[in-house]
Amino acid sequence: MQATGRLKALYARVETPDGRVDNILAAHSLRPASLEGHMALYKNVLHHKANQTPKWVLEMIGVYVSLINQCRYCVDHHYEGLKRLIDDIEKSSTIRAALAAALNTGAVATPVLSAKEIASLNYAAKLTTTPAAISEDDIEKLRAAGAVDEEILEINQVAAYFAYANRTVLGLGVTTDGDTLGLSPNNDADGNDWGHQ
Repeated sequence: MQATGRLKALYARVETPDGRVDNILAAHSLRPASLEGHMALYKNVLHHKANQTPKWVLEMIGVYVSLINQCRYCVDHHYEGLKRLIDDIEKSSTIRAALAAALNTGAVATPVLSAKEIASLNYAAKLTTTPAAISEDDIEKLRAAGAVDEEILEINQVAAYFAYANRTVLGLGVTTDGDTLGLSPNNDADGNDWGHQ
């Protein structure tokens, strides 16, 4: 990457072990401030040590939102992350199939997910497709499935982040060419560590 100054410093913070910068992040090259904002949001929403929702569930929500938005880039990246976190090929494949089927049926149905996980996906889908239709009833469905308010906020923020990321990718024509799929800033203990591993 031919970067100088602030952009070069930001690239050094987000690069992969082989020295690359994911294309979704490189797309911000003309406005380093938006790269910094993107990474701050991403790190704090998906990779914060205070999150109560398991990271694999947050990744699953991201994959589902990205499927709904037809964002192949985010589906491919985050499904790889989901597989790594679950570390169970059969379960991750079953989840992927259930999410894809839900695009046609309108409801996620699989015995490998809990009622809370399914309620989280249903909420994220509604927030993605008809955000103005979200009501207190949708929040109560999450609570009835066992989600506490902190988890509901996390689910909301992940769905909202992926709406942003999907539109960044789709609106700028970003592809996975040259990216290593599934890497992310996994050092949740350090909010300033953006390195992709």
